[in-house]
Amino acid sequence: MLVLEYKVKGKKQQHQAIDEAIRTTQFIRNKAIRYWMDAPREAKINTIALNNYSTALRKEFTFVEELNSMACQAATERAWSAIDRFYGNCKAKKPGKKGFPRFQKDNRSVEYKTSGWSLHPTKRRITFTDKKGIGEVKLLGKWDIHTYPVKSIKRVRLVRKADGYYCQFAVDIEVKPEQRTANAELGLDVGLEFFYSDSNGHHEENPKFLRKAEKAIKHAQRQIYKKEKGKNQRRKARQRYARKHLRVNRQRNEHAKRLARNLCKRNRLVAYENLNVKGMVKNHCLAKSINDVAWTLFRRWLEYFAAKFGTTVVAVNPRMTSQKCSDCGAIVKKSLATRTHKCSCGCELQRDTNAAINILNLAKATGGHPGSNATGLVTSTLIGENLLEQVTRMKVESPRL
Repeated sequence: MLVLEYKVKGKKQQHQAIDEAIRTTQFIRNKAIRYWMDAPREAKINTIALNNYSTALRKEFTFVEELNSMACQAATERAWSAIDRFYGNCKAKKPGKKGFPRFQKDNRSVEYKTSGWSLHPTKRRITFTDKKGIGEVKLLGKWDIHTYPVKSIKRVRLVRKADGYYCQFAVDIEVKPEQRTANAELGLDVGLEFFYSDSNGHHEENPKFLRKAEKAIKHAQRQIYKKEKGKNQRRKARQRYARKHLRVNRQRNEHAKRLARNLCKRNRLVAYENLNVKGMVKNHCLAKSINDVAWTLFRRWLEYFAAKFGTTVVAVNPRMTSQKCSDCGAIVKKSLATRTHKCSCGCELQRDTNAAINILNLAKATGGHPGSNATGLVTSTLIGENLLEQVTRMKVESPRL
């Protein structure tokens, strides 16, 4: 499944109509959550029951009826996705909070399935045919959509972002594999000093996108509170602040995508740490830096490009990889402040390089097939699923790579 994203150019009235469709989607989802919460225990609430409830909402509320029927179903699918995730966490006895479904107040998208929209023959415009009044809007961006038949488009989503409105197409195709340029093996040790250190001794610099933009972001945030509530200037200040965060997010995504593609293209085996990032960010002293480096995003792109290039990517347990000598296997205790590994056997390496070699050796010892082995990332935009779970909201194959 491929996701293509284009910027939408329309009039002010059309943007207001998109906002109304987004609010309607949020209303349907929240009503579906409430319907599930108020249902008696013996009642069987599933996707079909929620879809039937969306039909009842269409009869009760005029503004819901104006939205395409399949878009209403997509909204209830979002509610069921949250409910099903909660049930799954309870059955798996996940420690801590189980993720009880919450009411949404900041929805930013509306999703159509195979009806409610019509693509212009030139594929440079799209018309939304429901009664919300969006009408025909222009699409700006790379015209890769021309290479795919309209029948292969399974989902269309309108998204409101800080810098405007976007239209996303979920195209049902198989990702074509590509040939690797080399067949090396590599171990990766991610960190905060360097983005990653590999088993060959290379250190990739940590870009620190948030840290570099932090001064401008804080200045933009202060400007919000200097404006009077409810005024147009305060709304504009909020938009400037949101655009700065959006830029940082896009920088992280492109950086992780570029590195992951290059690594999978040049190596037949890539081993990395299976880190519990969710637990690590509970350390409030390091949470901002950990979120800024975006290890999870990097791992997702590694798994995606692994499938594209036929690369085996292996997540190994990082326990003791920094303390163990990669040459003789002895345990050399060291604190976080000690950045050089020195062993009595004569091995002297940079701490992260030593850890990366140990990670690669662990992956080889298991034959490259541990339980956490990833053979590629499949996005969740298949038929019957919604785009809300989409791993990336950008075109998967970036032209900037």
